[in-house]
Amino acid sequence: MSGRPLDVLEASLNSEVTVRLKGGEEYTGTLTGYDQHMNLVIEDAADEDTTIIRGDNVVSINP
Repeated sequence: MSGRPLDVLEASLNSEVTVRLKGGEEYTGTLTGYDQHMNLVIEDAADEDTTIIRGDNVVSINP
């Protein structure tokens, strides 16, 4: 996948992604939402948890 960051997020909606944060933490789940600030909503199907990640903490997103 290549392109602008928001285009990549749009293409990754409802797909499993791994998000790496500045502190070294990683979250894996289904990307169910995002906004123009790259704030992310990740759903973890195994735990039925919803995680909201502030965009300025994101280092990488791997679809």
